[in-house]
Amino acid sequence: MLLAQISDLHLTAPGTLAYGRIDTAAHLARCVDTLNTLDRRPDAVLITGDLANDGHPDAYRHLRALLAPLAMPWYPMVGNHDDRDALRAVFPERKELSAGGEFIQYAFDIEGVRVIALDTMNPGSDAGRLCDARLAWLAEELDRARAMPVLIALHHPPFATGIRFMDDVRLDPADSARLETLVRAHPNVERVLCGHMHRTIVARFGGTIAWCAPSTAHQVALELRDDGPAAYVMEPPGFALHLHTQERGLVTHYLSVDQGDGPRRFDEQD
Repeated sequence: MLLAQISDLHLTAPGTLAYGRIDTAAHLARCVDTLNTLDRRPDAVLITGDLANDGHPDAYRHLRALLAPLAMPWYPMVGNHDDRDALRAVFPERKELSAGGEFIQYAFDIEGVRVIALDTMNPGSDAGRLCDARLAWLAEELDRARAMPVLIALHHPPFATGIRFMDDVRLDPADSARLETLVRAHPNVERVLCGHMHRTIVARFGGTIAWCAPSTAHQVALELRDDGPAAYVMEPPGFALHLHTQERGLVTHYLSVDQGDGPRRFDEQD
């Protein structure tokens, strides 16, 4: 199984820029092209939230057009910048967007691996929540998948990263503790996949590994001090490839959208 994870697209309406500066659409188009031209194409693409920058329907219509060339199935999730109703209105054919009732959360299988997509959106706040209903749904899904390797995906990371201005808007700490208890009780959870941070970050969580994917556009500035400003940087965008085999379990790779020169054989001479 090869699952690509892209995150934090922050699309705006056509002809506009995020924060007045960032052409997030052009960045996503390059990412789609890179995914399509990988030597081994992913079986599917999981998008871990913040599809749009402001939840406007025009941004989701733009998303539809930009993802149309993608050569593999893709699965959307919501983040704090999204709007559930607008997303559902633009993608009425996507049954998974309504499978979770009020919330956009669902599960699907790829080559014997169960992916559980959680909704941590908390309208009116940039921080995330997992209420009793969402955690109960997750518990049921985990119980159903005890015989399978599982990936749990959510937008907001359930752990502190040291980037203070982002840790202030992570998943609610009490909800994170309850999630950790659930994950620890299910050792078949291979990875907890997150977005939101606009950086590649890895941490131990609940007896397994939690991973934050970078953005397909701008990255959050790495400010490891409490008084660091809330800022972004135009570091190279990237994405994750999660490779699962029965022999190795799950291995996660980071790729830059810009593949650069090569590959060149080590024995080649100019």
